[in-house]
Amino acid sequence: MSWEQVYEQWMKEETIPENLKKELNELKENSEKCEDAFYAPLEFGTAGMRGILGAGINRMNIFTIRQATEGLARFIDAEGIEAKRRGVAIAYDSRHMSPEFAMEAAKTLAKHGIPAFVFESLRPTPELSFAVRHLNAFSGIMITASHNPAAYNGYKVYGADGGQMPPADADAVTRYVREVENPLKVEVLTDEEAKDNALISIIGEEVDAAYLKEVKTVTINQELINEMGKELKLVYTPLHGTGKMLGEKALKQAGFEKFVLVPEQAIADPDFTTVKSPNPEEHSAFEYAIRLGEKEDADLLIATDPDADRLGAAVRLPNGTYQVLTGNQLGSIMIQYILEAHKQAGTLPENAVVLKSIVSSELATAITAKYNTKMVDVLTGFKFIAEKIEQYEEDDSQTFMFGFEESYGYLVKSFVRDKDAIQALVLLAEVAAFYKKQGKTLYDGLQDIFKEYGYFEEKTISVTLSGIEGSEKIKTLMKKFREEAPTSFAAINVAQTEDFKELTRTFADGKVEVLTTPPSDVLKYFLEDGSWIAIRPSGTEPKIKFYLATKAASQTEADQKIKNFEEAVNALTK
Repeated sequence: MSWEQVYEQWMKEETIPENLKKELNELKENSEKCEDAFYAPLEFGTAGMRGILGAGINRMNIFTIRQATEGLARFIDAEGIEAKRRGVAIAYDSRHMSPEFAMEAAKTLAKHGIPAFVFESLRPTPELSFAVRHLNAFSGIMITASHNPAAYNGYKVYGADGGQMPPADADAVTRYVREVENPLKVEVLTDEEAKDNALISIIGEEVDAAYLKEVKTVTINQELINEMGKELKLVYTPLHGTGKMLGEKALKQAGFEKFVLVPEQAIADPDFTTVKSPNPEEHSAFEYAIRLGEKEDADLLIATDPDADRLGAAVRLPNGTYQVLTGNQLGSIMIQYILEAHKQAGTLPENAVVLKSIVSSELATAITAKYNTKMVDVLTGFKFIAEKIEQYEEDDSQTFMFGFEESYGYLVKSFVRDKDAIQALVLLAEVAAFYKKQGKTLYDGLQDIFKEYGYFEEKTISVTLSGIEGSEKIKTLMKKFREEAPTSFAAINVAQTEDFKELTRTFADGKVEVLTTPPSDVLKYFLEDGSWIAIRPSGTEPKIKFYLATKAASQTEADQKIKNFEEAVNALTK
């Protein structure tokens, strides 16, 4: 059917709620917006789906939620009686329609005879990952759009290990989702049926307590916290999201006493009224935290995104101002502390391993090499880190110590199988206490790391290309880089190119090797001076991302190299 026919189908549907009916009528006046809402179904990929709230098959609404859950339910049906019996854990964040979407998912599952365990109120994504494992559920659903603006919501699917579904299972779910021809006709329980249905259980405090008990194990040096927990001054902002729910309790139980919440942003607010974007990657998200930090003379400022899977931080500089650190810098600081603390305690395993994404800093690799710890690179997407953890637990070949992505995602302990900002919050506070005991800040600690390993510098350029034209532009850019492969960036020759879609590693002399990772639409260029540049479309947003990375003998030299690479990339994308 054409998009106009799909629109008419929705206009005639009697079960459309009033808010969506109103929007459908408004779309009559704007054919461009109407086409964008109906030209194609909202893409359901390996991480689920994410989109703007509203009417249409290319929007987040109760019908696209039902369609996605119908696909998951059919997948579970096909897995057999035991899979159905185990059921699905469901959590949601502070966004518009999140509670409603969670219940729509539960009602869809229950119609298939599949139990749903729904949290009583908003909870962080990492607790959903934990809950899947804790409840021995077969799957999990998280209603969230992570750090996207207020107009968005999303739907993430988890496997039985608590990680986002691996590609094979995700592809199977996607096929079932696409088999649902008309999302308006998916059968669900009525609200009345759902009230007394034994298949829908409400969960909360018991899972919270079990999760927080595990969070205690994140602390490495309790004596240090006992000594410095009363001294470290910390400002924490959950950016209007779920982080306050458990972050405050986690800090208190670890022994940190001098922390304050940013009051304006401790309120769950789906409009995120105090920030342009609730994204701890962006410096503007720290405006309120910096203001409070200056007032409190805080050592460290920490922010978590709305579903508390990502964490950002700002450190105090010698002049008293604050600098927001990059995800790579935070990951490297935490790795340095974890490995050194375990080495000093005599608890660093001989088969220790750290995991990171292929677009994350090589500074982390340099640090692990010093401690004779293995570094393993995986594709972007925390599910690939979760897969490796599962593998190591099964074959007992490595002991997991830490996993991270440059996009502010960290995991310390494997009782969760996704990014966990609550764990990172507790660990980073311990790291700050470690440096404070020495009369240093985290900024000083970072400078010590640079002096020892070299000045690593990275930058991510995100180009947003929305709508139908944007999607085509992204595909065109990736095609251009493949067909017109650059041989140099900023006058530095490319030594080798890795194409993770074609699974090839091509050297400057023409030699080709085969990559062994799963396929992914990523290009990575390694330059002769040790720098690298990677390009990939975002899997969850209408963006194409360029990752720039280098190493130099000084910060000034590193900054200049990054500037040169940025100019080269901008020239190539015009």
